[in-house]
Amino acid sequence: MAKIYRIEYDRNNCIGAGICAALNPENFTMNDDTKADLIGATLNEKTGVWEKEITEAEYEKMMAAAGGCPVLVIHVIDKETGERLV
Repeated sequence: MAKIYRIEYDRNNCIGAGICAALNPENFTMNDDTKADLIGATLNEKTGVWEKEITEAEYEKMMAAAGGCPVLVIHVIDKETGERLV
């Protein structure tokens, strides 16, 4: 069974550096308001954070995007264990 990760993206605190979109254009795009959008994500109304699940195939690029974010608003979480990896 393939490993699944949950991505949490706090768009409200994004500063629009664009590193995520440069490193992972399959999952991030820059919006006209100068902030990034997490493609295919849904807004968690309780937390105000955008969420998306990814597979192992997308893991390395997502880790690079999350690690490159200067304000650390992208989090990669192991769905099985709940451990925050970034």
